[in-house]
Order: sequence, then C-alpha cells, then structure tokens
Amino acid sequence: MAQVMERKRLLSPDYKLGEALEKALSLSPSKIIEAVKDSNLKGRGGAGFPTGLKWDLAAKAEGTTKYVICNADEGEPGTFKDRVLLLEHTDKLLEGMIIAGHAIGSANGIIYLRAEYRWMLKDLKAKIEQYKNKNWLGKNILKKGFDFDVEIRLNAGAYVCGEETALIESLEGKRGEPRNKPPYPVEKGYLQCPTIVNNVETFCYIPFIITEGPEEFKKYGTERSTGTKLFSVSGDCNNPGVYELDLGTKVKDLLELVDAKNTKAVQIGGAGGVTIGEKDFDKPIAFEGYPPGGSIIVFDKSRNMRHVLMNFMEFFVEESCGQCTPCREGTMRILEAVEKLEKGEHVSEEYLEKLVELAEVMAVSAKCGLGQTAANPFIYIYKNFKEDL
Repeated sequence: MAQVMERKRLLSPDYKLGEALEKALSLSPSKIIEAVKDSNLKGRGGAGFPTGLKWDLAAKAEGTTKYVICNADEGEPGTFKDRVLLLEHTDKLLEGMIIAGHAIGSANGIIYLRAEYRWMLKDLKAKIEQYKNKNWLGKNILKKGFDFDVEIRLNAGAYVCGEETALIESLEGKRGEPRNKPPYPVEKGYLQCPTIVNNVETFCYIPFIITEGPEEFKKYGTERSTGTKLFSVSGDCNNPGVYELDLGTKVKDLLELVDAKNTKAVQIGGAGGVTIGEKDFDKPIAFEGYPPGGSIIVFDKSRNMRHVLMNFMEFFVEESCGQCTPCREGTMRILEAVEKLEKGEHVSEEYLEKLVELAEVMAVSAKCGLGQTAANPFIYIYKNFKEDL
C-alpha cells in the first residue's frame, strides 16, 4: 500500500511560521544552497532539474540585479495541486521565495499566476501585506540587511507559458514563445538578468529542508527521487483529490488509495506524459520511473482510448505557439490521422508507423518541452491500446 505522508511534512498543520526564514537569514547564501543541493530536491513542475544546482548557477552568475520567479501558471490538464498550495499554504511559498532570494542574491520576487486564478489575487496580496507588516518582506528583513519583495503578475492564459523562457517573455510584455537556449535563465533571464524559475511546490519544500535538514528530507522517496510529491488525481476513481505521496510509489498502490475500480489506463504527468495499461501498474512514479509531473488521470474500461487521444491532440494543436515547424506541423498531422480514425475511415498501419517516426523527430527537434512531448499521447496510446485505434 502506498505510504501517505503525515501532514507534518509539506502540508503541516503545526507549521511554525517564520522559523525557516529566521534560520535561513542566519545562514550564509552558500550554506543554504549547500543544504538544498544535499537534499537532492528536484523541480516539482515536471522537468525535474536539481533545484540546488539551479540556485548555485544563478548565485554565481554576474549581475547585481537578479530575480526569483514562482511559476504558478498551473495549466497542465488534470493538475490542481498548486491551487491548493496557493490557497492553504501561502506561507510556505513566500518563505521559500524569500529564502531563495537570500541564497542567490536577489531582492526581486515575482509570482506568475495563472489567469484563471485571478480570484485568488485579493487573498494573496493581503498575505504579502501581512509579511511586509511583520518585516518579512521589504527593506532590511528582520534587521539582517537583506531586502526582498514579491509582486504578482497574471498570465494571459497560454499553456506554453508554463515553459520557463516563454513565461519570461510573457513577463516582459512579449508574446509567450520559448527562447533559444543557451543562454539559460540563470544567466540571462527576466530583463536579461540572472533568474531562477521554480514551481509553487518546489518553493514549498524549502522551509522543511531548512528547519529539518536535508537528511530528514531524504528519508522519504527514493535515492534518486528524494522527498514527497503532490499528485492531482482525477478521472474514474471514487476518491479524487490531491495526495502527498513518497516519490517511488507504485501506480497500483496509488490506484488502491484513490479507490479506482476496473482501471484500463492511467495518464501520468499530464497531457504530454505517459499513458500506461495494466501490465505497467506495478512500476514506480519517480524521476527514474514514470514522470512525476503531478497529474494523474484514471480511465476505466468503459473508455475508448481513441477518444482520449483525440482530446489530447486537439489540445496540443490549440496550444502550440506555432513558432517551430516540428510542433506546429507535427501535431496537425497526428490530429488529422486521429480524426480519420474517429470517422471510421481507413488508416493504414504503414501510415501510423510513419507518424511514430514523426513523433520521434518532434521529440528531438521541437524548440521546447511542449513540442517535444506533444506527440506522447499518440506514441503511448498507439503502443499500449492499439486495439482502440
């Protein structure tokens, strides 16, 4: 059975407000970065880049002005974990951002908030004002000679702005399109200044790592995927919701936990993740296993996976920014084939195999993560549920 973490971890009701911040400001920036590195915390937005390494690169980058950006653009289909954190665990997020600012030498924090979460603005701004009144934000925080402030910006509703460089372009008032890399944001990000972009959940783990230590954090999860992870579970199950589980939890244990019956398929990691069948339910969700992006969608045996594929490909065609040919044209070609299948028209096996080759080209040549994973629904459903096609 999956191990459900005690709420004293990430979602702790006895969270000691300000404890992590006070401790962090008594440490040198290098000590904070060393602790985050030692914890082996990886980005919880899905990409899994080592958080400590990202902070270290930004701290060492040249420049007097640096930025800490929280990616709260939760646009991945089936994901709603960050909404819970923004609503119920704002303190952890803000403390995590302030600590990150101290670690990399930044005085500037930005929460890039999903446009559909506009209704949260009043409460989030009120919480920021509370922090200013406590002298936890603003000038000379806790009289430690450290300045840091946080502002909130709304996105314009584009899925591609979940990609960090497209997010930065959007913040600068430009069309949300991915940048060429290098240079990376830690070198030249927002306004060409060194910038770190981390997910809401990533920042929320920082207070625990600072107060309890990296070794305590590493007691959970696996050796390569340390800590816990929030999963947004939806679809054909009796207990949908947000669950905090050890990384490395097996799919079958998660299905038991959410009381999923007669399960046919599980979509792991969002629209661009993997679609697995029963033969793979005994495998783990971790950075060395199935991608722990945070979205789990359950499909029971009443579902036709061709309809699911149609839905995902329509989504990717709609959300492609159109900047690079592999994504712009590749998603359209795959959707055209699925539309033919949906209408009952004949599509040869040879043609479908050609689309698999196209998907492989997209994975290595598209400009950003959206284009590189946009063909995943086709690849996995064709591989695991060919009879539905």
